[in-house]
Amino acid sequence: MDWQPDQQGLQQVLQLLKDSQSPNTATQRIVQDVSFLPTGVGDEPTRSLSGLILKNNVKAHYQSFPPPVADFIKQECLNNLGDASSLIRATIGILITTIASKGELQMWPELLPQLCNLLNSEDYNTCEGAFGALQKICEDSSELLDSDALNRPLNIMIPKFLQFFKHCSPKIRSHAIACVNQFIMDRAQALMDNIDTFIEHLFALAVDDDPEVRKNVCRALVMLLEVRIDRLIPHMHSIIQYMLQRTQDHDENVALEACEFWLTLAEQPICKEVLASHLVQLIPILVNGMKYSEIDIILLKGDVEEDEAVPDSEQDIKPRFHKSRTVTLPHEAERPDGSEDTEDDDDDDALSDWNLRKCSAAALDVLANVFREELLPHLLPLLKGLLFHPEWVVKESGILVLGAIAEGCMQGMVPYLPELIPHLIQCLSDKKALVRSIACWTLSRYAHWVVSQPPDMHLKPLMTELLKRILDGNKRVQEAACSAFATLEEEACTELVPYLSYILDTLVFAFGKYQHKNLLILYDAIGTLADSVGHHLNQPEYIQKLMPPLIQKWNELKDEDKDLFPLLECLSSVATALQSGFLPYCEPVYQRCVTLVQKTLAQAMMYTQHPEQYEAPDKDFMIVALDLLSGLAEGLGGHVEQLVARSNIMTLLFQCMQDSMPEVRQSSFALLGDLTKACFIHVKPCIAEFMPILGTNLNPEFISVCNNATWAIGEICMQMGAEMQPYVQMVLNNLVEIINRPNTPKTLLENTGRLTSPSAIPAITIGRLGYVCPQEVAPMLQQFIRPWCTSLRNIRDNEEKDSAFRGICMMIGVNPGGVVQDFIFFCDAVASWVSPKDDLRDMFYKILHGFKDQVGEENWQQFSEQFPPLLKERLAAFYGV
Repeated sequence: MDWQPDQQGLQQVLQLLKDSQSPNTATQRIVQDVSFLPTGVGDEPTRSLSGLILKNNVKAHYQSFPPPVADFIKQECLNNLGDASSLIRATIGILITTIASKGELQMWPELLPQLCNLLNSEDYNTCEGAFGALQKICEDSSELLDSDALNRPLNIMIPKFLQFFKHCSPKIRSHAIACVNQFIMDRAQALMDNIDTFIEHLFALAVDDDPEVRKNVCRALVMLLEVRIDRLIPHMHSIIQYMLQRTQDHDENVALEACEFWLTLAEQPICKEVLASHLVQLIPILVNGMKYSEIDIILLKGDVEEDEAVPDSEQDIKPRFHKSRTVTLPHEAERPDGSEDTEDDDDDDALSDWNLRKCSAAALDVLANVFREELLPHLLPLLKGLLFHPEWVVKESGILVLGAIAEGCMQGMVPYLPELIPHLIQCLSDKKALVRSIACWTLSRYAHWVVSQPPDMHLKPLMTELLKRILDGNKRVQEAACSAFATLEEEACTELVPYLSYILDTLVFAFGKYQHKNLLILYDAIGTLADSVGHHLNQPEYIQKLMPPLIQKWNELKDEDKDLFPLLECLSSVATALQSGFLPYCEPVYQRCVTLVQKTLAQAMMYTQHPEQYEAPDKDFMIVALDLLSGLAEGLGGHVEQLVARSNIMTLLFQCMQDSMPEVRQSSFALLGDLTKACFIHVKPCIAEFMPILGTNLNPEFISVCNNATWAIGEICMQMGAEMQPYVQMVLNNLVEIINRPNTPKTLLENTGRLTSPSAIPAITIGRLGYVCPQEVAPMLQQFIRPWCTSLRNIRDNEEKDSAFRGICMMIGVNPGGVVQDFIFFCDAVASWVSPKDDLRDMFYKILHGFKDQVGEENWQQFSEQFPPLLKERLAAFYGV
């Protein structure tokens, strides 16, 4: 006999459910164990609740439901989809999707045909209920629906959905578009086959009265712009006109969807061509969208001026992620233009949900990068009125506009900056906190220009006012000022040295004043200051100001507190800057880092052996600790030797270098390189064990791990000398392969914002290997000389470059034939030196003249005809060839 819940049982369950809305846990437990269906009995909230409880049971235990129960549930769901209550229809839709997502789409073959069939029902509720369920299934299982696994149901579903675009009910029209929209980004074949019909139907709905329909139409057009721009191009003019209207839609959700269109269009190659003639309409609309709405101001507590004494709620604090240490070469080529920090929009963190203001600002930012100066004629007339407007909300939006265009329109803005920057600096003391905070952000976007002017002009007044804002009574302003100051530090570098005393007084005072969230940003500002002024920080007076509060925080924090991350990062920068000035503080800091590494490794070990008993450790603790140890080794140099001698760090490092997590290995190799430079006496006994591990990590799949391992090998060469010989073959082939990889991605240097080509690090290490073991490396010269030369020509003169070029010269001595075919590349690399040391210059001189004598005057003339004029001049001037 079929399983049926009997009427009496149903009444009993109803009573239980009713009781369970009172928070009595025993009752609730019974409720959760009772699978119960929203079958027409009882009031709406009770039925909906029971459906959701059933959904949770399905989620947790569906696999163990007896088949008759499962079938009964499925059938009842389909029978009740047309319930008169929209709440119950939605609940059943969720229930159906939950069952479907349990791998049951394959096991419930009749589901999709039945739902599609119910769409034809004359009864509105049935049609809407079925569409609601279908929309949820399309959202959850779009890939599966477009696969052979289900026999490609989309071939039937998509044409079916398209028919409903013309339905008389807006709710149904909206469901139909939302269903089809799920398949645009994956270019589902069934949709691509019907793409023209789809676009035609969308155009027909463009002026729909229902905001939900308009929103889905906008969303569809934005996605089509990304995946099928070819079908939109013929209609682009009208689409842009339509989107201009929708971006001003009185329903903010529609306006937001439409505004995304400009962001997406800016990424398309045709943007300039199709949008240029519409800028005159678009710019004022975007600018208008950048004002705070009334609701924003309420959410941001825009009328609360002083809140610094209010503790932060923990959920306000976003998790931070530590970026592992990346070894980079100092002093590389000049930074390319426009590498300012493109922080996305300003600082409305509290509204971290995307809104029209943020989207409009982001769109203006990307369009400024596309159109550059051509944007300004449409903007400047508006800006004047905004920036000096009596209403603070309007003035605030003007300051945001100015910040949004900073990157793209910098050149065109330069003539106006001498007048604008002082005005913005004045806005830093506006009586509205939201004006003060946006002024901080916008000024930071122009920091590069400010620093390029004489310091008394703008840098000094800006710095003075920003430091006051760091001590503002409003937390949002403190945060904005601290972030802006960190950007200013990066741009100004040693320009800040004369003001260090004053800067430190402010930052240290903020320590005692800040609540939790801003404290974390303050650490960053201090770390960035140390990176920017370097050894200038190493003055007793400055150390006295800065170290006590940092060490006090260090002592307050427990080993498992995540606030250690930013503090450790900060101390790492400070230790590197202070060098020997950090000695009095190094012992407890060093010990704690070793302990953190040891604890994390032990925890990882326990977890591997007994995953059911122990939790996986947060390896970030270990990574940050390894990075601070690197900072100590770099800052203290030889002074770190005694600390290493008294600890088991080399044993721990051996384990870290073999960790499964790439970031742990990356930081381990950075530390290995730094210890090699600082106290090789403790590294040398481990070389035989370490070298094979370094060799296996020369895998460009993990580019940062590979870079750091490569760099460490180069540092080891310089210490080992000829004793490196047994290890050359372990690493040489991999290095040659890496340096020959086509267009290795450029990595952006974290600390200096300059570009380095990762292949420079393999080139230096190959050069160093050749310097200590020329006989072993020289035979391969021909396989790497060309990429070797091109990757080192852009690097400024420094120690690393010096040792690498000595190596290449020695290898050419051993195997001159290896360089013959690519000699022009060698000439070019030599010419990139500004002032090589005398003995290195002699080596270059001998090789160049040796080659010239070897081929004879006439051949040399023909050969040097191929040189670019500048190269010819330099070689003649420096080496007389």
